[in-house]
Amino acid sequence: MTASVSAESLALLKHVSTATITMQLLKRGIRACAMFGPKPFSGPDERLVGQAYTLRLVPMREDIATPAYLGSDLNAQRKAIEECPEGQVLVISGGGELRAGVLGDILVARLKARGVAGVVSDASMRDKAGILPVNFPIFCPGAVAPANIGALTPADVQCRVGCGGALVDPGDVVVADGDGAVVIPLELADEVARDGTEQERLERFVQREVSKGRPTQGLYPPNDDARAEYEQWLKDGEPD
Repeated sequence: MTASVSAESLALLKHVSTATITMQLLKRGIRACAMFGPKPFSGPDERLVGQAYTLRLVPMREDIATPAYLGSDLNAQRKAIEECPEGQVLVISGGGELRAGVLGDILVARLKARGVAGVVSDASMRDKAGILPVNFPIFCPGAVAPANIGALTPADVQCRVGCGGALVDPGDVVVADGDGAVVIPLELADEVARDGTEQERLERFVQREVSKGRPTQGLYPPNDDARAEYEQWLKDGEPD
């Protein structure tokens, strides 16, 4: 059983951008945190935060990827659908496969009914016309018609996976927005949530000053004088 991130940290991360998170992780020496491929499936305003439950798919082989296997208890995909905990993100590692959809509208509806937070996948979805009305957060490269059996075989759940070039362990925190998806190592989630929130608060102040015509030199990053102004802005209640 994976450790949990505090509810407070998850709530904070709902308001921290993936751009800010990548900078916070960079300050901690972690560069390989962004997933390349997953994008908002239903529109740029899509947002998703939660701990990762992982599903790994491997390349299809005809004697294993059969219709009978798809409906069997051995199918790791069906295990993930029924076991991914409420509030967590199903992270699907499909090797960047674009020729087959790893989930369709029925399985997406089941995930939503079970209270899963959303899906991040480096492989495609299918049944887009049926998925969109479900109003369920999905980040993936796009949509195709064929089912996963055409190119992939579900292999395992709750194991270390690669998704969009980023390593994801079960329990890591996944945050996704209009810029894509990033992964925060579990042990760093609380401090990234705290410091990311502070970074965005500072950047709101900087943006306010820049919009007035102020140059960025000495302001971003702030020197001592700008830092003192920022502290006063906080005391004043962060006026516009």
